[in-house]
Amino acid sequence: MADRTAAELVARAREDISASATPNRFLDLLEHARVPRTRLTWLAGEEYRIVDSDRRSFALLAARFPEPPAGEFFLGLAQGEGQAFTLLHDFAAALGMGEKDLRAYEPHPAAQSYPAYLAQRAAYGTAAEVALGMLANLEEWGNYCVRTASALRTQYGLAEDAVAFFTFFGAAPPGFADQALAIVTAGLTAGESAEDIARAPRLLHSYETAFWDTLASDLP
Repeated sequence: MADRTAAELVARAREDISASATPNRFLDLLEHARVPRTRLTWLAGEEYRIVDSDRRSFALLAARFPEPPAGEFFLGLAQGEGQAFTLLHDFAAALGMGEKDLRAYEPHPAAQSYPAYLAQRAAYGTAAEVALGMLANLEEWGNYCVRTASALRTQYGLAEDAVAFFTFFGAAPPGFADQALAIVTAGLTAGESAEDIARAPRLLHSYETAFWDTLASDLP
């Protein structure tokens, strides 16, 4: 019964996300080469803060929930963020940004709402709500990354290694969906509220939307 309920929660969360989705103006502009290269430094600078924060959040979740499947799942995500952090420096370098520039970049509050919420849930939330939030939003996030990588190659002439950060997130890690679903099932079996678990995907989606909206702010 819990397995079926977990699958239903995932389906419902995806339906809610799809129903509330709005056009990604930043990517629409990017695909038509209408994003100035100076604005691309925002993308690198914001992601520099986000990836560093998310890596710590997933590591904390792995420490709080070390038993399988949660421990392995979150540890894998933390390691993935570590790999992505290295790839992000290649993207930044293609824009003429070094480590000093990334550190000096001043992040926009709305663009950082996603990692702030994830950090909150890492400290005070449950494994099930974070797993559902990641699983339900994965397809949209992956699609955005694929579109970003493609536009940066075709419209801005960036090399493959410069966009590897985005291609890295274009596909889910092996076993990701099964592990996430198992964690949600375990949470429901332990008596967690389905309503509480389902709240995380909606909020994460809203915060991700705020990230992209910030990148597009004031662009003609």
